[in-house]
Amino acid sequence: MDPPVRNEPSIVPREINRWNWGAFLLNWIWGVGNNTFIALLTFVPLLGWIMPFVLGAKGSAWAWRNGRWDSIEHFKRVQRLWAIWGLIIWIVMIGLVGGLFGGVFYLLGHSEAYTLAVSRLQASPEAASILGTPFSTGTPFGSINVTPTSGRATLSFSATGTKAAGTVFVDALKKDGIWSLVKLSLKVEGSGAVIDLLMGTRADDEYLSGRAARTTRQGAFHAPLHAVRLMWPDDGWSFSAPPVRIVSFRVP
Repeated sequence: MDPPVRNEPSIVPREINRWNWGAFLLNWIWGVGNNTFIALLTFVPLLGWIMPFVLGAKGSAWAWRNGRWDSIEHFKRVQRLWAIWGLIIWIVMIGLVGGLFGGVFYLLGHSEAYTLAVSRLQASPEAASILGTPFSTGTPFGSINVTPTSGRATLSFSATGTKAAGTVFVDALKKDGIWSLVKLSLKVEGSGAVIDLLMGTRADDEYLSGRAARTTRQGAFHAPLHAVRLMWPDDGWSFSAPPVRIVSFRVP
């Protein structure tokens, strides 16, 4: 059994002058428990990021000088308990934070707003043509506020197909218990194109512009696909692309 050493607190035995995990993990809590109140500097802005490392490096020496220890083994035993409890607390905290974030992403990914948006995206010919099929969707980010009869969701998630990838932006409203989409747009990576999947319009008319060109025996025209309509009047075919122009021609 080690003899009492409290009569020379200024002399720090070499075997205990090492990294202190309890001081590093619990910093100010460890400091209060070990009469090392310099650990309260953890609450000072900027110093708060540095003090855990300072306490880890110098904590054993400070605790030895500031405490009442029966022996070196007594000191080691107490500091080992601080380290164990520090590790347990950090594991619990990480588990709680991870569970919180995991729960949020789970709720977003299983929300009616997200399910409705994915269903509409998968049914969109524009999205299928641009992304390529099959395509997959990623984890949604954003916020959802709901009550029993109303709510609003603002989400974004990735969509990746065989030809391209992009980000989908969603605004949805819940009224009388029923969700509906207010906005559903696809921003295509690498092109800057933004496609309104609810209206079937493009914000970037140059993207895939070749698909907007049509040719006939009498000529050709190029028009952005803004709500293009196809009609069959008595005098021939007519394509309209308001508000740009109306082009008509006769098929012989």
